[in-house]
Amino acid sequence: MVLVSPVNISEGRAGPALERILAAARPSLLDVHSDVHHNRSVVTVIDPRPLTRAAVAALDLHAHVGVHPRFGVVDVVPFVPFGTATMADAVAARDAFIAWLEAELGVPGAAYGEGAPSLPELRRDVLPATTGHPTAGVVAVGARGPLVAYNVWVDTDLATAQHVARAVRSPAIRALGFPVGGRIQVSMNLVAPLTVGPAEAYDAVAALVPVRGAELVGLVPEAVLRAVPEERWVELDLAADKAVEARLTRISP
Repeated sequence: MVLVSPVNISEGRAGPALERILAAARPSLLDVHSDVHHNRSVVTVIDPRPLTRAAVAALDLHAHVGVHPRFGVVDVVPFVPFGTATMADAVAARDAFIAWLEAELGVPGAAYGEGAPSLPELRRDVLPATTGHPTAGVVAVGARGPLVAYNVWVDTDLATAQHVARAVRSPAIRALGFPVGGRIQVSMNLVAPLTVGPAEAYDAVAALVPVRGAELVGLVPEAVLRAVPEERWVELDLAADKAVEARLTRISP
């Protein structure tokens, strides 16, 4: 049984704080994707507790500056089942992590996903009214199926990109338009990636505005990767080594 956690940390700048967090994550680390403009890192691990402990010790939410919305220094901790793991396993891990978070670190956690509000509902309705830790804020802890975080760079202005983001939103795509380092990005979460994957998301944006590239944030399930024609992998920032299952083979049982 394997549960994978693509943990969202509110720190994307190279330096001692991020180095300490990644050192703590390393025994179960599958992937790191950091963005200095979002000031956010997606750190994919099997065990999110060591890096959470390190991030709470190293970071202060009140000192954070970045374009991505956030409520905690450890902003999102999902539990995603792979292999023989089930959604029930993910729910049990989520609930145990929330209890650990509050008992050991004194940081409140709020559940989302299976049997709980969605992450957008949590951000809109629950987290703003939650009293957080003085420096660590609140952690959104989820039990969910696979999701692909995917960005498309567009050759247009911010207002148009935000319009595009609204236009491509659907039950399968959550999207926002951001200014990122002098460029404009349509940032998407593909929440049903076997139905609407990177190719469909890219093409939906490209049908509306000129596109100047794509960026996979973190990893992608093998089944989602294989659903895309291999001749499009470079264009879509995909590769065999970016599959979750490929990285899992590197972690000793």
